[in-house]
Amino acid sequence: MSDPIQLGLVGLGTIARNQHLPSLEDVPALQLAAIASRHAGHETLPSYHDIDEMLAKEPGLQAVSLCTPPQGRFAQAAAAINAGKHVMLEKPPGASVSEVEGLARLAREKGVTLFATWHSREAAAVEEARELLAGARVKRATITWKEDVRHWHPGQEWIWQPGGLGVFDPGINALSILTRILPDPVHPVSAQLEVPENKQAPIAAKLEMETASGAPVAAEFDWRQTGPQTWDILVETDGPDVLLREGGAKLFVGGEPRISAEDREYRRLYARFAELIAAGESDVDLAPLQLVADAFLLGAQTRVEAFHDNP
Repeated sequence: MSDPIQLGLVGLGTIARNQHLPSLEDVPALQLAAIASRHAGHETLPSYHDIDEMLAKEPGLQAVSLCTPPQGRFAQAAAAINAGKHVMLEKPPGASVSEVEGLARLAREKGVTLFATWHSREAAAVEEARELLAGARVKRATITWKEDVRHWHPGQEWIWQPGGLGVFDPGINALSILTRILPDPVHPVSAQLEVPENKQAPIAAKLEMETASGAPVAAEFDWRQTGPQTWDILVETDGPDVLLREGGAKLFVGGEPRISAEDREYRRLYARFAELIAAGESDVDLAPLQLVADAFLLGAQTRVEAFHDNP
């Protein structure tokens, strides 16, 4: 067996601690060797203030995983690629489509792997839903994606700034599943974005889309839901309806339960990253980010009442 790939992790926030760190422990092809974070350090690993310091002091690193906010990530990824490192990007892969396209071109020039990840595509039921829909005629699809921003992003101001995507930060997860499971590509027809008075990104959005074959797709995203959270995608077909619940962890076909499984999304992402590196390939699917960009372009923005406290 070959030695594990030496990996540096940039960003040590909630998603890194809850998902990336435990997932890396279960992927023997990768070995976490260093951390770069402005606000935190690892208990047992070398920790640096930023990616430039980490790259300078850890020349043995072969790959870098970026868990930082999308704003500013282009410079971090470009630094790693220019240093000859393979790069994995947390979703959304960048603040704009053109940024990530530029990184993909740079990675090709430098001969390294770039992996733009969509963790929700790795949910347990997504691939079976894709297989079920491959031979079906889709009549309609409906996304309902509602959660509580104060629970998932307390005090994180970057999500409300340009490039932070607002409610599309979780909503892009739904779009990543949608673009994976439908047999036809989709494009937005109209978008309504609700933007708080004191913010620059939407807290809620409604999209009307169509598949290439003309089937309507409706999506509703909202960050104001309290209590139980809703992450559902319903696809009506000429056969049994296909329903994904809990972000793709559960599958119902014709109303009957088919799959319910634990979360192993990030373990699958890191295993895939190692496979791409071994094969000398990249995976940069920007369809979900392009839909968000189109939504902002088409969006009729409605300003809503400002928050009375910090979201």
